[in-house]
Amino acid sequence: MGKTLAEKILSEKTKQDVKPGDIVVSPVDWALVQDTTGPLTVREFLGLGLPKLANPAHTILFIDHAAPSPQKQLSCDHTFLRKFARDYGAVLSDVGEGVCHQIMAEKYARPGDVIVGADSHTVTAGGLGAFATGMGSSDVAAAFGLGKTWFRVPETFFIRLTGRLQKYVTAKDIILHLIGSIGADGATYKALEFGGEGLSSLPVPDRLTIANMAVEAGAKVGIFPSDDATLEYLTSQGRAADHRYVAADADARYERTIEIDLNKLQPTIAKPHTVDNTATISEVKGTKVDQVFIGTCTNGRLEDLKLAADILRGKRRNPATRLLVAPASPQIVLAGMRMGYIQDLVQAGATILPPGCAGCLGVHQGVLGDGETCLSTANRNFLGRMGNPEGLIFLSSTATAAASAITGVITDPREVA
Repeated sequence: MGKTLAEKILSEKTKQDVKPGDIVVSPVDWALVQDTTGPLTVREFLGLGLPKLANPAHTILFIDHAAPSPQKQLSCDHTFLRKFARDYGAVLSDVGEGVCHQIMAEKYARPGDVIVGADSHTVTAGGLGAFATGMGSSDVAAAFGLGKTWFRVPETFFIRLTGRLQKYVTAKDIILHLIGSIGADGATYKALEFGGEGLSSLPVPDRLTIANMAVEAGAKVGIFPSDDATLEYLTSQGRAADHRYVAADADARYERTIEIDLNKLQPTIAKPHTVDNTATISEVKGTKVDQVFIGTCTNGRLEDLKLAADILRGKRRNPATRLLVAPASPQIVLAGMRMGYIQDLVQAGATILPPGCAGCLGVHQGVLGDGETCLSTANRNFLGRMGNPEGLIFLSSTATAAASAITGVITDPREVA
């Protein structure tokens, strides 16, 4: 019987003929934490009494969520992680070196890898054909020490993409539409596998955006086949040797198939306070916006800077609306500077934040005031997500966010650009 992409990867790793529902123990290619989950993971690891990391060169500690640190307690957590990395030989990605999920895509993740992280958006690496998932700190601590972990092999939903996106309708609109259609728990512990003829029009940065938010529908993984677009991306990162073609079998069996016609999609918004509380742009346009936030692991890529710059170039943000931009990595910042995107954004009134998570987590760099509304390109809009339960968060694409920064209200980008 043919296998889905998730089943093929786990079969290869475990050297078993796996099927949905099986409990398997799989080797782990990469294990990661970040600075909010990392201290707990490290303490759990130390409590296990294991003498060393199973694979120090593939154990990565990222300091990105509260970077630079806004308070003493978090600074102490950072020094704790730095010391552990030195003592055990783990890889350290320090302040300013980028958001963990973007750096995994740029430097580490490979098609067919199994990746675990103490962060739910570890699923992002599925955009490169990896079986990548978030786990609890205790599970990741065990993976640190053993180099393997257990999974229940997930059933798979096949998301068949057809057609092609219209101008200013983006990959973010695809995933918001899907989550709104199936609900925040509609794919709990399922693999969301994306394919179909429409896939060829989506480059890897778009796939990373979609995979990043698969967990917002409850999915264990969001995964794309590795194809020529994957090779192109890895080549651009100087990692062509890391590429291999990985795809589901032609006769793979799926629990459910969901069709999305890209031609028909409209700019889509997630309204407070859940990601599946979605609406098309026509239903919410005109809503006042106090802050626009573009960036982080969902939409902080070079393509997002370009899209925002193209819309904002020669214009100015609404004086009543703050515009914050957080590129996801130093590579993106430097490329954005070379290509003039950063200059265009600053001239439009944007505040450029250092590579990191910034206001997405609500620790610093964009915390909302009481009653304020933010239109964000991040992945979550839960109550209090941006540091204040009295604030309101709407989620959108970069195009919608940039257009709305100009007008000061939620705006259809097709009407501004």
